[in-house]
Amino acid sequence: MPSSTCLRRFSQLSLDNASYAPIASRNLLTTPQASCFSTSRARYANPTARKGMVAPPKRGTKTLNVKKGKSAPGRDTGKRPAPGERKAMRKRIVLSNINALEVRTLKDLDKANVLSKNNEGQVLGLPNEVVDALRAVEAFKTTQGWSLFRRPATLYRKETTEVAELIKQVEEAGEGQKKTIRRVLIGDRMSGKSTLLLQALMMAFMRDWVVVNLPDAKDIVIAHTEYAPLPNSNPTQYTQDAYTAALLSQISKANEAVLQNLPVITNPTLPIALPSKSNLKQLADIGAANPEASWPIFNALWAELTKPGRPPLILAIDNLSHIMRHSAYLSADVKPIHAFDLTLISHFISHLSGQTSLPNGGLVLAATTNSNSPSSPAMEFSLEVAEKKRYGGEVPRWNPYKHVDERVTSVLRDVEVLKVGGLSKEEARCLLEYYAASGMVRGRVDEGYVGEKWSLAGMGNCGELERVAIRMRV
Repeated sequence: MPSSTCLRRFSQLSLDNASYAPIASRNLLTTPQASCFSTSRARYANPTARKGMVAPPKRGTKTLNVKKGKSAPGRDTGKRPAPGERKAMRKRIVLSNINALEVRTLKDLDKANVLSKNNEGQVLGLPNEVVDALRAVEAFKTTQGWSLFRRPATLYRKETTEVAELIKQVEEAGEGQKKTIRRVLIGDRMSGKSTLLLQALMMAFMRDWVVVNLPDAKDIVIAHTEYAPLPNSNPTQYTQDAYTAALLSQISKANEAVLQNLPVITNPTLPIALPSKSNLKQLADIGAANPEASWPIFNALWAELTKPGRPPLILAIDNLSHIMRHSAYLSADVKPIHAFDLTLISHFISHLSGQTSLPNGGLVLAATTNSNSPSSPAMEFSLEVAEKKRYGGEVPRWNPYKHVDERVTSVLRDVEVLKVGGLSKEEARCLLEYYAASGMVRGRVDEGYVGEKWSLAGMGNCGELERVAIRMRV
């Protein structure tokens, strides 16, 4: 293009732009600026509104003004749980389910057949009076499936028959040959150790024994109850008055039928005077009502129970590993107190070790746990040695890099163990048939079904069998 043509076109464009300049300037003053890729926000925005300014509400309208994190004044947000209510709900035991079917073929246990060998491999019902006694001593656990069935019943397995034989040996011993049998229940997690302990207590109640049960060793050593040094004790021991009073209340309620027929034959020196011609139930009730005198009264009650002519005793504890170490309590010089220095634990340990026997015969039982078990290398090693000695196998050697608690090893040196293993297929079939009769299992209980559930339950683990058959049903 020639230069003259270029200059002519440039001059024409300049004149056109100059003619539109006033209009563009007016538009810049009146129209808000916007990005080149979006004009909707600027087009519909209110140019008079300012940030942070909100128009007042119209007359007659109501507005809600609730501050965050604070409830409105005078507003009821709900009732708070009372002290101890959460713990009571957590420990609540339900033993009946009205929605479950009633098993009409279920037979009850009684005093005559509770120790019979013919009960092995059967599910038998618990009488109501025994259920009340077991509830009083807190033998039922929240992890057990009692709330799934119409009424409490239990399976007599091989280990149950062994415990029945031990009780029979105590009862059949001669007058001068009374036996004190000591056993520690061991086994895998959810294998039924606590249930076997409950069955032993059930047999003792039905055979008119006196039952003293420490339901959970953890409650004694976690420093949730008051304690005080025992005067004139060397080395220093510590009493737990509130816990001892609660234990005396349990003994009184659970053994009421036996204790009220046993009179006080000694003249114990107690801080509280006893009424004339009192019985052992009244003695336990006085200790339960007066915690400050609970430990002397417990000693007096135990002295009465060990006099000649008294019934046999069963002394039991669950969750053994918690007392095989230092407790959460502190001494005056701010050092941890060993669990053996607590008076109740010292009383039980003296019988478990064999240092003190039961003059009228009896059974001392302790159950371990793998669900909530603190580390106790001395106890684990001692029980492993006892297991190998009884069931065969190479006796292990102590690991020199672990701490040795000689007080624990001395207690468990001569104790015998009873291993709670898995159920046999016959026992598993009996249990599954009871589940089906209660309406918990809807399928057909045949050989294939039993073999499948038995295998899924880790070769008959009792707790796992209940889980795969009932709780994990699709």
